[in-house]
Amino acid sequence: MTEKILQISGLCCGYAGKTVLRDIYLEVIKGEIISIIGPNGAGKTTLLKALTKLLKPDQGSIVINGRPLTAIPRKELARTLAVVGQTVEQPFLTVEDYVLLGRLPFFSRYQLFQSKKDTDIARRYMALTGLTGMEEALMNEISGGERQLAAIARALVQEPAILLLDEPTAHLDITHQSRILDLIAELNRTLSLTVIMVVHDLNLAGEYSDRLVLLDKESGSVYRCGPPAEVLTEQAVKDIYRAGVFVDKNPVSGKPCLFITREQTR
Repeated sequence: MTEKILQISGLCCGYAGKTVLRDIYLEVIKGEIISIIGPNGAGKTTLLKALTKLLKPDQGSIVINGRPLTAIPRKELARTLAVVGQTVEQPFLTVEDYVLLGRLPFFSRYQLFQSKKDTDIARRYMALTGLTGMEEALMNEISGGERQLAAIARALVQEPAILLLDEPTAHLDITHQSRILDLIAELNRTLSLTVIMVVHDLNLAGEYSDRLVLLDKESGSVYRCGPPAEVLTEQAVKDIYRAGVFVDKNPVSGKPCLFITREQTR
């Protein structure tokens, strides 16, 4: 039996009186990897902000584990849902201290320092993300890919049921892109972690996701939602991105693979 971990119904939200998302409906099953795709300005990050209470919806509802988002206190929400943003900060902290920040939602009222349990959890997830041996390295001195891994480790020490990632592979080379997304897929499999991520690269989104949510910038609504092969069609890309592509199957995975077709000039 499938368990619905997240339900979005009739969601409308935006900024300064301008509606960005309109009438969004989405149900997420526990253990899914879902990628939110769409052109710039379509509302992908806006949707994540609504899920994390950073943006108050104008209409509609968001329900997590059967409870309205509005009824979940922020500290409790942080133990249910963790976020890795587009930009990973570079504080003057060691990697371990940075990762330990993810344990703050578990601190008691007068607790000032982490416990042995907190440190053990942090080191476990640092090992899982390949950061063992980097505990004393400074965040502002490591590579962008390593900072992204540290941000994922910090999110994981919150021990969430849902992991939100906003463009986790942005500005990374192909080595770090595959490493990050392979890690996310492994975490999804081993921890039964539900993953919702914003991804710009359509081939990466199609390769690593169970379902895709394609947002339409013009209407502010969901153009299509479903398995990658049903969403990443030549017509869909033409309609939403105004771009010509040829879609074929990846010969190894069978997932859709897009090739840009240059307009021929005479």
